[in-house]
Amino acid sequence: MTHRTNRSWLVRSFVVLFAALLTFGVAQVAAPQEAHAYNWTRTLSEGSSGSDVRELQIRVAGWAADGASRTYVAVDGQFGPATKAAVIRFQRAYGLAADGIAGPATHRALNALEQSDGSTTHFNFSEFHSKDGAGFSGGKVGASTVKENVRRLMYKLEAVRKKAGDRPITINSGFRSINHNSNVGGASNSQHMYGIAADIVISGRSVSQTISYAQSSGFSGIIRYSSFTHVDSRAEYSYGGGGFYWAI
Repeated sequence: MTHRTNRSWLVRSFVVLFAALLTFGVAQVAAPQEAHAYNWTRTLSEGSSGSDVRELQIRVAGWAADGASRTYVAVDGQFGPATKAAVIRFQRAYGLAADGIAGPATHRALNALEQSDGSTTHFNFSEFHSKDGAGFSGGKVGASTVKENVRRLMYKLEAVRKKAGDRPITINSGFRSINHNSNVGGASNSQHMYGIAADIVISGRSVSQTISYAQSSGFSGIIRYSSFTHVDSRAEYSYGGGGFYWAI
């Protein structure tokens, strides 16, 4: 009798569950979305050229040098010696075979740093928004250009974070609209208005240590402040001016 009762209860439960699925739809139970990733279609090595090389250069830009240097990786779509050296440094940092060839393993490591909206693993676009509520608008260049500049900046900061022992980085100031830059007393040619600069603090690391990480990460503008460090990529852009500037 008990066995029959249990079986009847199971049948009724199944009927109720099936009815619920029909009512609310099976689609209510969704599989996790696959993370967006750049579609690398070939192995890249010295001598390669194209848009995929440009994307590679953006992502390894923070590995421009072994030590304090004003070197940066040119995003020109040409895989030359400087790009190869940066790939090797990236590979070493992430425990890959350091051969300077960007194949499937390197592609996976690069894509692991990317979020579905194009930002990077440890940084969000909102962290770099102008603090007057303008988002990426109202600067010296259009909002889409600012966003792309910020994306490139993020990859350099990912390298800084890695070199700092994966310590979190706080963005005190990222992009500034012209209005906000004026209100905070920023320089008239501030790199913040182009989305190529950030004022950063690394948790548990001093300003001097932060500067040392930035010096090997492709930044051409580095300015020491008492409690934070300014970094920017002014030498890579025709606008903003200023060339290299290390006030450290």
